[in-house]
Amino acid sequence: MSARRIIAILAILAVLCVARLALASEPDSLTASADTTTATPVVPDTASPAAANSNQDDDELIYLVPSLENAGYRVTNDRNRFKHRISFSPAYGELGSQDLFAFRVGYSPNTWLGYEVSFGHNPASSLHGLLHTFNVILRYPLSGRIQPYGTLGYGMMTVYPGQAINADSVSKNALTAGGGIEFYIRDDVAMRGEVRGATVLGQELHSEGTVAYDYMEYTIGFAFFRSLGK
Repeated sequence: MSARRIIAILAILAVLCVARLALASEPDSLTASADTTTATPVVPDTASPAAANSNQDDDELIYLVPSLENAGYRVTNDRNRFKHRISFSPAYGELGSQDLFAFRVGYSPNTWLGYEVSFGHNPASSLHGLLHTFNVILRYPLSGRIQPYGTLGYGMMTVYPGQAINADSVSKNALTAGGGIEFYIRDDVAMRGEVRGATVLGQELHSEGTVAYDYMEYTIGFAFFRSLGK
């Protein structure tokens, strides 16, 4: 991984730590508003057309997660928030020494286990590859915003020869293992950083037996969650 990307990732993590401290020092806006007893209630003029249109617009608003409408940037410590939810996670990073663009879709049936399908594209000038894997996510939910996890996966790596003429793509089995950290901005949004080792099983030209090619995968991105109910 290049020094420039390492510095960028460290800078992002530093900003997140500062933001976490700032959020921790802010008073609870809902509590502050509840303590205000001298405020004069404002009665809207429902007879006017403008007020009627405003009420109609408010009724038409639909939130992705209605229960988090007034949650702000707080997170809960309820372990059940990891249960029965789906996730969507775009990410950017490196596979080996080349750029990697990834998109992941996951589902968690309970608080400690998750299943995830990952689609990764590794472009290059002469060769480019696709790494598609099915992964198992293992976690032990902690209190707070930072949630570590481990991951194991199996899939296929398909390598395309780029500009070569009449050259077929090559597909090989791939095993992945690693871990990551999710930093929750709120219960349904998190920043996600991950490191995986990818072992591609193939054969060398004019030789017998299986050869393992090892690559390191670094990604950082966002994760968006949607609960499917209990």
